[in-house]
Amino acid sequence: MSQPGTPYKGGPFERIRSLSVTGFEANTISVASKQLRIELDRLCSMVTDDEKRAAFENEMDNFYALFKRYLQEKTSTKKLDWDLIKSPSADEIVPYKNLTKCTETKEKEILNKLAVLKLNGGLGTTMGCVGPKSAIEVRDNMTFLDLTVRQIEYLNEQNGVNVPFILMNSFNTDEETKRIVQKYTGHNVNILTFNQSRFPRIGKDSLLPLARDPESKISHWYPPGHGDLFESLYNSGVLDRLIADGKEYIFISNVDNLGATVDTSILNHMIETEAEFIMEVTDKTRADVKGGTLIDYNGQVRLLEIAQVPSEHVDDFKSVKKFKIFNTNNLWISLKALKRVMENHELNLDLIVNNKTLDTGEKVIQLETAVGAAIKHFKKSHGVNVPRKRFLPVKSTSDLFLVTSDLYKLQHGELIMNPQRMFNSVPLVKLGDHFKKVGDFLSRFQKPPHILELDHLTVTGDVTFGRDVQLRGTVIIVANSGSRIDIPSGAILENKVVSGNLRILDH
Repeated sequence: MSQPGTPYKGGPFERIRSLSVTGFEANTISVASKQLRIELDRLCSMVTDDEKRAAFENEMDNFYALFKRYLQEKTSTKKLDWDLIKSPSADEIVPYKNLTKCTETKEKEILNKLAVLKLNGGLGTTMGCVGPKSAIEVRDNMTFLDLTVRQIEYLNEQNGVNVPFILMNSFNTDEETKRIVQKYTGHNVNILTFNQSRFPRIGKDSLLPLARDPESKISHWYPPGHGDLFESLYNSGVLDRLIADGKEYIFISNVDNLGATVDTSILNHMIETEAEFIMEVTDKTRADVKGGTLIDYNGQVRLLEIAQVPSEHVDDFKSVKKFKIFNTNNLWISLKALKRVMENHELNLDLIVNNKTLDTGEKVIQLETAVGAAIKHFKKSHGVNVPRKRFLPVKSTSDLFLVTSDLYKLQHGELIMNPQRMFNSVPLVKLGDHFKKVGDFLSRFQKPPHILELDHLTVTGDVTFGRDVQLRGTVIIVANSGSRIDIPSGAILENKVVSGNLRILDH
């Protein structure tokens, strides 16, 4: 016999409680939505210039739509059904080796229909640099931007075509990038820039914008992920301009991916198959376990990001056996199809909730989307499984170590694997905190080591390298706290573990 006042499980009291909770949540959502709308309207009213106000209002409307979706999804019981997730079918992932190579005549014809866009919204703060990440020197005194401009200029000159180069900047990178690109004025490449949106960060507890006015400090705003590309490209007028200039396709990639070069085999395949959207994927390794992957979800090809995975299935997601490929974020999209999707308001990208803590200790929420998630909105969309060489991002100084080494040769702005390397795989490199910032990294090498025969390198602690050092096989160098290791010039380390103290003194 239950105690007086104790409801039976599933009985009327439980139903009343459930209805009460549902009503409370619905009321909370309604209030939060209204309060945010009031705050956004107040911010808009503070912009005095008519043209700027119209653009700002459009951004705030887009943010508000994202926020409403966030509130709805918070209380929605409709979640990703893990049982409906399957590996993509054979026609949804095409091996790169099956693509037809273009003839020279065909190359020129299809290149005239192409534009190249780099996602250029990020700063170099992770690597200890100030300003756009694309301005970091990565090879032979050339920056990411220098290398890309050189690639496209060579492509245009060799084929007698005009492939324009477009940069999607953020409010963090726009001003400095516009100054930098002026130096390319005399080059054979037409450069266009536009800005992605600027959305307000919202307090995690208040669900209201941190910004109190449109010119509030920069930490109160954020660029809403590269999924914003579609809205910004459309609203900027750049999409219409490209179509008016006879461009039919756009190749999109991250500015820090040095492997993302124009490949006419993929472009030709896109045209032949009439695909409106192609995503380049590549085989997953243990270093790529967090990368988004293509799946078949209820008969439709979709991008699955780790942020969308239920916590109980995260290990499955990271499994190299279950999900064998991941998204490189190299994308090929039909411009006419993109215009159709935008004009018909068909775009509904999966929401990514990014929880952050500011330097002030304040907890905020950023609502973002991923550009690759749009694959579900385009006809005959599919993935192409490309060689690993097309995914060569520089996210850290460990990556920088590889691209500055003799592992690669520079050819017309493109990094080519050194033919003397016996293996197609890239060495696994892990550099410790002493190497984390670019300035510290550069100061610890008199000259990049020779690594053609290297498989694995781990370096932690206060370690420096002399000139003409050769690293082979597996090399682990550990300088414990208070110790220092100087690898002398001309040293050859092959399958070695070095620890303790080793100091070379100048005399």
